[in-house]
This record gives sequence, C-alpha cells and structure tokens, in this order.
Amino acid sequence: MAALAAGCGGGGSDAAAPPPLGGGPPPVSGPPSDPFGFDIREPVAALAIPLGSGSLGSYALENAFPALSFPAAIFLTAVPGENRLVVVQQSGQVRAFADQSSVMTSEVVLDVGARIAFGGEKGLLGFAFDPDFLQNRFVYVYQSMAGAAPPGFEHVSRISRFTWDAVTDSAPLATEKVILEVAEPYSNHNGGMLAFGPDDRLYISLGDGGSGDDPDDNAQNPANLLGSVLRIDVHPTDPADGYDIPADNPFVGRAGFRGEIWAYGLRNPWRFSFDRGTGTLWAGDVGQVSREEIDIIRRGGNYGWRIYEGNLSHLNPGNLPATDFAAPVIDYDRSQGNVVIGGYVYRGNRLPSLQGRYLYADNGSGNVWALDYDAGSGTVVANTLIENLGGITSFGEDAGGDVHAVTGAGGIYRISELSGGTPSDPPPLLSDTGVFDNLVSLTPASGFIEYDLNAPFWSDGAVKRRWIAVPDGETIGFSPTAAWTFPVGTVIVKHFELALTEGDPTSQRRLETRILVHRNDGWRGFTYRWNGAQTDADLLTQREQEIITVTLAAGGSRDQLYEYPSRTDCQSCHTTAAGFVLGVRTRQLNRDFDYPAATDNQLRSWNHVGLFSTDIGSETTYQAYPQTVDASVATDLRARTYLDVNCAQCHQPGGPAPTTMDLRFDTSTAAMGVMDVAPTAGDLGIANARIVAPGDRLRSVLWQRMVMLNASRMPAIGSHVVDEAGAELIGRWIDSL
Repeated sequence: MAALAAGCGGGGSDAAAPPPLGGGPPPVSGPPSDPFGFDIREPVAALAIPLGSGSLGSYALENAFPALSFPAAIFLTAVPGENRLVVVQQSGQVRAFADQSSVMTSEVVLDVGARIAFGGEKGLLGFAFDPDFLQNRFVYVYQSMAGAAPPGFEHVSRISRFTWDAVTDSAPLATEKVILEVAEPYSNHNGGMLAFGPDDRLYISLGDGGSGDDPDDNAQNPANLLGSVLRIDVHPTDPADGYDIPADNPFVGRAGFRGEIWAYGLRNPWRFSFDRGTGTLWAGDVGQVSREEIDIIRRGGNYGWRIYEGNLSHLNPGNLPATDFAAPVIDYDRSQGNVVIGGYVYRGNRLPSLQGRYLYADNGSGNVWALDYDAGSGTVVANTLIENLGGITSFGEDAGGDVHAVTGAGGIYRISELSGGTPSDPPPLLSDTGVFDNLVSLTPASGFIEYDLNAPFWSDGAVKRRWIAVPDGETIGFSPTAAWTFPVGTVIVKHFELALTEGDPTSQRRLETRILVHRNDGWRGFTYRWNGAQTDADLLTQREQEIITVTLAAGGSRDQLYEYPSRTDCQSCHTTAAGFVLGVRTRQLNRDFDYPAATDNQLRSWNHVGLFSTDIGSETTYQAYPQTVDASVATDLRARTYLDVNCAQCHQPGGPAPTTMDLRFDTSTAAMGVMDVAPTAGDLGIANARIVAPGDRLRSVLWQRMVMLNASRMPAIGSHVVDEAGAELIGRWIDSL
C-alpha cells in the first residue's frame, strides 16, 4: 500500500518528507521562521470535573408520589421521550403517570390481568421499552400464563411484545406478538426481569424452575433455559420469527447448550440492571437457606447454583472448588435479610455523592445498601447500609437516572440526602463545568486548545468542533502511528451541531457537547444535551433520542432520528484496544489549523509549546490521513482510512466486536480477515455472502451493513442516517478488488 499523505503545514524544518499520495512532488514546508499557531501554553482553568469517586453522606427514603398507590408493584421505569413513568403491577397492570410529586392520577396502559396466573411468585413480572420505542412503539412484558402449561409442568413463562398506540395511549391486547415461551415445572423461582442492554439485545432472567434445591438440576443444565440469563435479538431478520439468537452469544453452536443463554447457574435472579456508566450487568440472585448474593453477570459465566449458594458449598457431592464458578461480588447471611432485591448503579444528577455506587436492598429485612465496587481490582471497597424500608420489591430509574424504590404495598420512594458527601460526576449543567468561559460564543476556558481532524468520524451529518486541555506540567506520549497516551486530568471536548436547512451553516442548531476525561479510575465520557433555548446543556444519564426535521435544499423535508449517547455508548467506541482516545493522534492532527494568531500545522504548534513528552521534530516526517471525500486520492487509501476511523476501534485484535476482523489502516489487505471470508455474525439473507466479496459489493456484508438502518446496521449504536459518500467509497473499493 502506498504511503499516506505527508503533513503539509505552514511551517517546520526543511527535512525530506515521505512520499505523498499519487506520486507527485513532496509537500512544501515553510521555513522554520514561519509563525506558530500559538507561542505559549496557557495554564488550565480550574474545572468542576472530579477525577475520582466521591464520599457518602446520609440519606432517607421519602414517598415520591404521595397521592398514588400501586398495590403489588414490582417495577418502575421511564417512558422514553416523555416526562412520565410507568409502574408494573404483578396483578397484570402497567400504569403511566406524570413524573411530578404532585401527580394525582395514573392511567392503565396495558392490562393482562384476566389471562395471567397471579399469586406467589407468578404474575406480570417484567417490562421493557424497545430501544427504538419512539419509532416502533414496542413494549415487552414477562407473564406467567394461566392454563397454558404442557403435561408435567405447572405454568408457562411468556415473553410478549405489544404495541403502545400513541393516540389512544394504550397497548391493546390484540397487538400481542409472542416472542418466547418457557415451560415451568413449579410455581416459584420464575426470575422475571427484562432489560435491553447497551447492545440493544433483550436480556431475560429465568429462575431454576422452582421447588427446593433445584430438584431437576436445571440451573446446571444449559440444554434448557432455566436458571439462566438469556440474550436474544427481538428484531429478527425474518419479522415472522419471534427472535434471532445473536451470533456472538457464548454458547452458539456448542453441543448441549441452548444458544440463547448468556450466563447460567442461577437460582432466582429476580432483578438485574445495566450500569448506565459502564454497561456492566448487575443481578441479585435470591438464595435458599443460607446466603443472598449480588453478581456481575458476564458472558458465558456459570454462577454455581445448586453446587454453591453464594460462597458456601451447598449440594456439592464432587467437592468442586469455588474457583470452578463465577463468584458473587458480595453475599450475606440471613441475619441481614432473606430475599435480595437487585438494584442499580446510581448515575443520576440529583445525588452526586451516590455516583457510581450500586444500590440494592433486601425484601425481608428492608435494608438498603450502597456498594462501592472497584472494577479494576474486582473488589468491594465498601458496602454501606444507608436506609431501611420494608417490603421493597424492586428498584427503577427515571429518565434522569434517579433511582426509586418500589414496594409491594404500593408506595414509590425516592432517596433524599440529609447531609452531603462529595460528587464524582461533573455538574448537571455544562455552564458549571468551567470548560467554557462563554457559552454563547463557545469561547473555551484557559488551557483548552481547539483542533481539527483530517478524517472525522461519521456522525449522521453533524458538524463538530473539538478542544483538548492537558494538565499543567504534564505531557502527551507521542507515537507516529499508534495511539497517544495522556496524563490523568486530560479533558477532551467535542461539540455537535446540525444544519436544520440543508447546506445552510447559519441554520445550525446546537445538539450536544461531549466531555471525555481521564480520571483516576480510567477514561469516562459524559454527554451534555443542549436545551431548546440553546442557552445551556444538561448532563445526560442515559441514551436519548429526538426527531429533527431538516429542510432539504431541493425542496421538502426529512425527519431525522438523532441519538444522544449514554456513558455506556461512549465506552462502546472509546475502547481499550483503540487506546480510548480516537481522534487525537498523528495522522489525524497532521494538518493546518486556523489559529487566531496564524495558520499553522497542529503538530508543529503543539510541539512548539512542549505538549509532547519529547521533541517530535518536523511534522513533514509523519504521515497524514487523506480526506475521504477527496476524489484525487487513490480509492484504496481513502477506503482504508474510512474503515480505520469508523470501524477499527471495535474491529481489531482485542476489540469488543465478536469477530476476527482487523480493519486498522496498517493491516495488510490479506491480514484483514475479511477478503472472501464467510461472515460469522449473520449473512443478512445474502446468497454466498462474504464479509468482503472482492469485486462485488452486493455480496459483501461489510458494505450491506453500512447502507441499512435496521438492527443489522453498522455502527450498531448511534447512527440513523446512511453515510452515502462513505458507503459509495467502500462500495467502489470493494468493486475494484
């Protein structure tokens, strides 16, 4: 492959440059006397962005909606795109109401009470909104069905989809689509939790089938679905099917295992949740006679029941060691409770001192704990009893990530802070972070340097600006081709705007400002969504969506779905394998920038003020990415650049994608693992499909995934507009192979 373009900044030494694209003359570098973009490194302003975990205060639980009561309540969640909550009642009702303490009434949205088996551990047990609810209006429920059990079984656990009509504000029973049914041998231990993960797959918890000591040993038998957490794709390739089994599930194709299983060896995982900040799956598994446990559910894990109950050996005739199984994060004995209620890692803005702590409870004792867990070492730092409330059946989050406790008696309780601790998250408003001196003009605070990229990541047509601040006295670890390294305290800011009239920059509306900060506990990303008045931006705690109407240059308009990423989504792209920071590296920054003082090459200016740990010399000795829309540059160079920038953060050795592709720029074509290779993550219904079919984009799933907008879309998160120029570039490259 030919060399990339050399840097062509306005200044630098007279050293020989690497070969340019297209074989033309080397770029001309100005004399060393040319002015720099800036001459001094300004001190970084004081920022209200904590670099570590905070400390606890003292707390109380107060009735959040004193005029309302929901007998047999077992779950709460927020209605996407609305200021409403829903409460799920085990008796079969889903009720919606305004998220206001003064609310007086609630409305029944769905009622399956007449057809379910209700009592004990049976009933309406789970509820989840589809990730694309704003478009498809789908909701999912977990029901214990009456009179539907096959011979030898007590009842059937059914996962169904209903459609919530926006006009009638109800989900009619006639809209039901059955997704999955599992026969239950006994009446208890049904699990019942539903939740979509950050990967947009539906996760389902099933108990061991009931009775005592798991008499059929279901939890250790992965040939059935009981005693497991399942992971399925409820947007199947064939819409007539209930679901697809994701190709990256851990036991797909393994003899003696059901492919739907994500993890197994569980007794009764009544409630689980995903941490909005990290994507970690937490679960409370209800014990039998000795221990209650909290688990982090990992891909392919066996959690030991019935051989172990918590950390105690239980029915273990083979004396299998505990190391054969996934250990609980924490377990406790019956002096502290007898029915663990899994909760949530707190990511709301109202109680900064609880940030990052896992809140959970026990139904029997009423104890409510805040657990501080160090993911790096895999150890519990502290497990603090913060309150007591009898009869807790579940927890739930509102739209802002504030955690509520749900009780079977019908009350919904919110945590209030009696005396404050210290926060671990940035402030709720962008204006309070200290990043900008002036939000109107987006004038950054002292120490922030604006920069631009040669080949920006596709972001559904949004226009972006970028800034970086490196702590005073600290430097960046430079590399010509690999990821740079950054000191703790580094802050990177990316701002997004979208033109509401196609091609008219004066119509740009501010959408979001993202902050990526290198903390003591690693890199963390935060999203601020701009308000309607465009005066400030609010810190988000979960993924949000909106429909934006864009006026087309040729006339008419289109509605564009825009997605604001959660903290988990940030980490989906800013991966460990890619070095977390994606854009701030040599090939991207080796270009000119119009600084207030002068136009200069960014590498040259940064080096001039000592931002790097070593003097890097002339920028002309380093490569630069081409602009992917520059038709004068060879197609293969632009295509490989596009894949490196948009795809390689996941698709490379050690990356999170469940494939062996390596789409990094420096990987040879033969070593990419895509040429004439049959896809392992689905063929999209294409005959003789290949990841890349040389000479035929239509048989190439890599290209096909770029031009579709369904669940098979790549990238899987955050993109709802096809990059037509990018797709044409990759298609032309494939056709030329």
